[in-house]
Amino acid sequence: MSAGNSDVPPAGSLAEDPATFRRILSHFATGIVVVTAHDTEPIGMTCQSFSSVSLDPPLVMFCPAHSSQTWPRIRAVGTFAVNILAADQLAICQKFAVSGADKFDGVAWSPGVTGAPILSGVIAHIECRLEAVMAGGDHDIVTGRPMYVGENPGFEPLLFFRSQYGGFSG
Repeated sequence: MSAGNSDVPPAGSLAEDPATFRRILSHFATGIVVVTAHDTEPIGMTCQSFSSVSLDPPLVMFCPAHSSQTWPRIRAVGTFAVNILAADQLAICQKFAVSGADKFDGVAWSPGVTGAPILSGVIAHIECRLEAVMAGGDHDIVTGRPMYVGENPGFEPLLFFRSQYGGFSG
């Protein structure tokens, strides 16, 4: 690639402006998960910031906002499930993104080995033990140690790209 390649976007100033930073990050497609646990009742929240961290040892991470009312409850349980949403589960994504509502009303699920809700129709789920929590700006960076997993490989993922939801078929 030459220095004068017109396919290279011009550099701009760093993203101290939250709107600019959000727009730039929207160019990275992400999957959507619902993180669940069970204390005295099923609890859960939508999360876009999810990733694998390590294969040896196996670790995953997600990043809940400090403003989340659900995350402190999940943290107190010490185990949680990551439910990877399928393309047809936008309504579930939106339902679990709202604060204060009965998120499980009308949502089919069954308890996993840890008791955390496994949502019906997800592509895969990963039940984890809470490993570590670190502050990361206005979010926490949470790592979990996978203990139990399951999958439905015939399903397509729900993706978020350029501030819109969609699917992917390969």
